[in-house]
Formats: sequence, structure tokens, C-alpha cells
Amino acid sequence: MKQIKILSIVGARPNFMKVAPLHRAFLASGKIDSKIIHTEQHYDAKMSDIFFNQLELPTPHYYLGIGGGTHTEQTAKIMLAFEPVLAKEKPDLVLVVGDVTSTIACALVAVKENFLVAHIEAGLRSGDRKMPEEINRILTDSISNYLFVTESAGLTNLEKENIAADKVFLVGNCMIDTLVHYYERAKKVDLNDILRSDEKGKNSANFARQSSLNNALNNKFILITMHRPSNVDTFDGLNNILTIATDASKYRTVVFPIHPRTKSNIEKFGLSTKLNAIPNLILLEPQGYLEFLKLMDSAELIITDSGGIQEETTFLKKPCLTLRASTERPVTVELGTNQLLADLNPKTVHDKMLEILEGKAKKSVQPPLWDGKAAERICTILLEKLNKK
Repeated sequence: MKQIKILSIVGARPNFMKVAPLHRAFLASGKIDSKIIHTEQHYDAKMSDIFFNQLELPTPHYYLGIGGGTHTEQTAKIMLAFEPVLAKEKPDLVLVVGDVTSTIACALVAVKENFLVAHIEAGLRSGDRKMPEEINRILTDSISNYLFVTESAGLTNLEKENIAADKVFLVGNCMIDTLVHYYERAKKVDLNDILRSDEKGKNSANFARQSSLNNALNNKFILITMHRPSNVDTFDGLNNILTIATDASKYRTVVFPIHPRTKSNIEKFGLSTKLNAIPNLILLEPQGYLEFLKLMDSAELIITDSGGIQEETTFLKKPCLTLRASTERPVTVELGTNQLLADLNPKTVHDKMLEILEGKAKKSVQPPLWDGKAAERICTILLEKLNKK
């Protein structure tokens, strides 16, 4: 049996969590030469290093050095930088994950150069084509040779789009593989160390500050994350988010790891005073994987606009309010703990939040195949398929 070469593409932090269990499974097989290509689509040296170290990923075999720019600029830069890597490596397969610009850009280059492509997390659809991620999903699925699906809705979506059934495999969720693998390690992270890195109160030793910390250390806190452009790129959206955080702080300590985009826009729109006036607020820098998993596992409630967090809170059975009109991950609503709130109406969020804090959270069950073994299934299927080529 020949050694199979697979190039796995990462471009943003959520990709790391999905590629880590795959890389581990490929190496464990002893039959796959696994190489990682980092496009550096989103690159923060400090946070990137933290994620690679915590997830035990090797130093990427190639850095493409893309950096920022518009979606069009990034797509073009990635395609130009990835083409010579393909020509040099001549892999048996290019593996792309999720829905970022790197996903579609590398898939396009690979297909045009007649290399096989596997898409991990295929078939997810929000129904909102104003989201760049939705366009990336649809296009990547349409050109991929192997489509690995996390939930049954993905099978339905791909069937509607006339994707051949023999290319599609329901395998479970690689994001959950990583959570399962590192959960015990995350539980050992000291919550006190995370919370005391609070930007807002680093130099404060007053009573209110200590009270907020004590509540959080006793798992009496609400975790908030917001980064989606539709929510944080306007004054009204950000103002509503800060009103929601202010309301939440009347009942619990609010822990808010602030995304660079959100932080920048708060300053841009002159909302820093409102942010700093929120009582019982612990404001954090973006966290490493283990630290953020510890925060999710310790919180009473998570309020977010993230896609992956909807999945992780479902697995952890933590109540989640997602401030979006639609989700590409409907299983988190149908079976999991997630509730969609279609707008940023502070009163709607307030009412749902109180229901949860009063013990009326949704009951949930684990989605099928979310058992920590998706990467193993994918590895088995790829070995079978590629050894026939």
C-alpha cells in the first residue's frame, strides 16, 4: 500500500480545531504523509502560536503570508501563493475545512490543477447569501470530490443541490473531536488565572471588582462573544450589544473576551465609555483554546454570534443564545441547547436570559456521531478511496 500525501489547509483559528484531530488520525494510520499549509488569512502571532501549541499541531510546512485585505484580495493572494506549493508537493488530496476564504481559494486552485479535494464540514447552509461564508460553502461543495458532513441537514442540502450521493459521507464533527480530546485538560485550567487577566480591572482592588470575580469563580457568570460584521460593524448593532451586556450584568458577572474587530469598532463609534460603565464586567483579550473551553464549561449561559460555539455549547449542554437570523447548524437548535434570536433587540435577549437563569433552559440531546471519532471515520474513508485511485 502506497504512502498517501494529504495537504490540509488552515487559515483561521476555527480551522485549527478541525484539522488537529485529522492530522492526529492521519499520522496514527501510518499510511498518510500529512502536511499543513497555513495561509495566514487571519494571523496574530501570539494567538496562532497558542492554538498550535495547545492543539499539538506541528509547525506548518508552509506559511503563505497572506494577511489582511478584502475577500477578493485575499482569495487572489491565496490562489497565487498556493499554486506553486501544489506544483512542488503534488499531493494525492487537498483537504479544506469550514467556510473561510482559504477554504474556497485553495479548493479552486486544486481542482483547476486536477488534484482531488475533500471538504470537511460540507453541506452546512444558513440560507443567507449575504454572508461570505455561505458563498464559500456552496462553491466549495460544488467542486469537491469528497464531502464530509457533520449533521443530517447537510445531507439534505447537498441532495437538493444535486451533489452525487457517492461523494457524501455523514461522519460527525471534527470540532467535537477536539473538544472531547482536550476536555479533561481544559478542566484543569485555573479559572482564576483567566479572569484576573481582565483588562478593565487589572489595577483595581475595590469591593465591586472582587465581588464580580468571586461570582465568576463560583460559576455565576454569563459569557459573551461577538464578532460577526452584521452585528459589530454598525453603531446600532454595537450599542445594542453593550445594552445586552449591561442588562446581563444586573444579574450575573459578565465575562467578555473581546474580538479585535469588536474592540476596534467600539472605539471607532465612540462607545468605549458605555463599555467601561458596565458593572460586573470582566473584559478579556481573545483566549487560547483551552482557556475558552474552560470559560464555556464554567458559564451559566453563553451569548454569541459564532458558528462553532453553537456546536460546542450543544455538546457541553450549556444554554446558548445566538444573535443571528439563521444558522447553518440547525441541529444545535433542533437537538441542542441553542436558541436563535433573529435581531439584537435587548428586550428579547433579556427575557430569554431570565428564563435560562431561572432554570428554564432547553433540554437537549447529543447529535448523532458527535462522539469524538469523526476524524477516524474520515481517515478510514479516505484511505479506502485513495488506495483505489
